[in-house]
Amino acid sequence: MKKQKLKILMVHPHDIYSSNEPWTIRVREIAKQFVKKGHVVKLVYFPLPKKIRGKIISKCNEFETIPFNRHWWKIFTNILRMNKIAKWADIIHFQKCFTNASIPAIFASVFQNKPIHYDWDDWEYGIYNYSSPSKFYGTYLNFLEKTIPKVVDSISCASDELITMTKNLGFKEKIVKSNICVNMDTFNDKNFDKNLLNEIIKKYNINFPTVGYLGQLHGAQYAYLLLEASKNIVLKYPDAKIIFVGGGSEQYRLEKKIKEYKLEKNVIITGLIKHDIVPYYLNLIDIAVACFEDTKQVRCKSPLKIGEYMASGRAIVASDVGEVPWMIGDAGILTKAGDVKSLEIEILNLLKDEKLREKIGKNAKDRAKEQFSWSKTSDKILSCYESILK
Repeated sequence: MKKQKLKILMVHPHDIYSSNEPWTIRVREIAKQFVKKGHVVKLVYFPLPKKIRGKIISKCNEFETIPFNRHWWKIFTNILRMNKIAKWADIIHFQKCFTNASIPAIFASVFQNKPIHYDWDDWEYGIYNYSSPSKFYGTYLNFLEKTIPKVVDSISCASDELITMTKNLGFKEKIVKSNICVNMDTFNDKNFDKNLLNEIIKKYNINFPTVGYLGQLHGAQYAYLLLEASKNIVLKYPDAKIIFVGGGSEQYRLEKKIKEYKLEKNVIITGLIKHDIVPYYLNLIDIAVACFEDTKQVRCKSPLKIGEYMASGRAIVASDVGEVPWMIGDAGILTKAGDVKSLEIEILNLLKDEKLREKIGKNAKDRAKEQFSWSKTSDKILSCYESILK
């Protein structure tokens, strides 16, 4: 098929400009790549209410962004609005199964007879079921996530586990793997504002060695594993800093544990920060940790934090589960998933071996350049589009 300039309507259920919903980086970066490749993009997103929107990131100027109302009672209005916008598009692309985005996108596809692509980046029912505040909604979310693959034309999956789930649901063709990626330029310390870097060092009194964890602080992220390992780490390295870069529903519980373990001088939780300053924090970390338990929900992930650790050239200690071994390759040290002692031992081994940290960090940056390009991921998704536009 001859390459053509496509008009792509992309839909994401969350707020692409809020630091409180940082996972929207995936749809933003893929959209930017589509534009670089000569296509035209309109991206529908659903802003958070102003009171809880948090810090706002830089506006995307490469493509048009269209805010929709995320309240459930606006669903019919959103279906009508999406239908009008879809008249313009050659193809509709939506990410995640949530009703506010998936239902208007699917209806627009049907009404306008436009092909539709589903970007399945996480097992949302598995994440929700970790705490499951409402069994009714959990059942509905599970139904939705199992039904969507049966009504779309093509699917991109962020992990092998999601591909297996997709095939088990009866969708056998037009599937591509679209793992998480990183923008290498963002993590190039030559582009850093040195004053900002020094401000962060001063603010948190960061000395070396430093062990870091990047990500949301909620139950399904397993940050507590590093906190438990920290108790013995600081006994052997009293000047060590353990810094959790992020915030979330578990932050309060972690802070209580920090006080209980008397680790206030060693352990830092930054709270939510703008994604564009994440590279500054990673630049100050000697050892980057990605700790998980071995669950189906984790096996479905393509963890963004690992890609960002690698792009920053950090020495990585990570749990041996799901996509993690493939992502890391020879660019990190794997530990038994969910095992605090194993995590502690490998962090301590790296803390005492600067040359090994440097070697692993270099391998990590090289592998990130080779494997984790948003351009490659966008090409895979475009190949799906082409297969259904024939």
